[in-house]
Amino acid sequence: MVAAAAVLALTVGLLGPAIWGVISGPSAKDKIAADPVPALFSDTAIRPADALVAPEAARANRLMATWWKSHGSISDDAAFLAWLQRSFPAPPRAADRKKELTILETQNRRHTATGVAAATWLEAHGKKDIWKLYAHDQAEWMSGDAGDTRKADVKALLKLSKKASHRLSDNFAVSAPYVLEPALAHKNHKIVNGCPCSYPSNHAAKAAASRTYLSAFQPHMADQYRWMEDEIDWSRIYMAGHVPSDISGGALLGDMVGEYFLVSRSGLKPAEARL
Repeated sequence: MVAAAAVLALTVGLLGPAIWGVISGPSAKDKIAADPVPALFSDTAIRPADALVAPEAARANRLMATWWKSHGSISDDAAFLAWLQRSFPAPPRAADRKKELTILETQNRRHTATGVAAATWLEAHGKKDIWKLYAHDQAEWMSGDAGDTRKADVKALLKLSKKASHRLSDNFAVSAPYVLEPALAHKNHKIVNGCPCSYPSNHAAKAAASRTYLSAFQPHMADQYRWMEDEIDWSRIYMAGHVPSDISGGALLGDMVGEYFLVSRSGLKPAEARL
């Protein structure tokens, strides 16, 4: 019996990680390794995205001040989501959004094979994989428990960003640009009746939330996180997944979620969470 127990323990020790990998699926690192990053957009190309993202931090701080005043620094995701649904700014008027389509039309005529490859990769991995990998890199510098907490917080942050963006987009019910103008549609776009709804952008929300959160712990990496956020956001405009105001709205939401996590999960004061 002792020998059998020893063999069982050895087997679990050797095969446990592999079994868990099958159950949980490939990691973000594995997914990116299996689909290597192509040449991405130039700094000049993504500059318009940065201009959309940068102003939203101050706006997010102002909105979050009302949340902290009424709720304190506690973690209450359900209440936070409900508050976002009541407080988040509405999208531009339909006529103004329609004007934004001209930007996408111009960009659509300038597509290149390299640009489409970059946008396709960023669309696929920009939702979660990139940010989980950045969190993993941060965790490598930390003790086991602290590193695991960092990764778990980023995973929870991405989940909350998705839930918030989906609830808001369902509430506002603003159709994606390729629905409004089918000529902008590409093979990876799914057309359904009425929506997909595109305000605020889910990709932009996740990117801003992750950048806000991760930058607080590694400020020297903030520029790289912002560069990747801009790459992801520009890819959504490039492929007509979103008009610019969708990206601004997503960045605003993400900045709010990032600040919420820094204060409610990591114990920072609101002023410390504002980058």
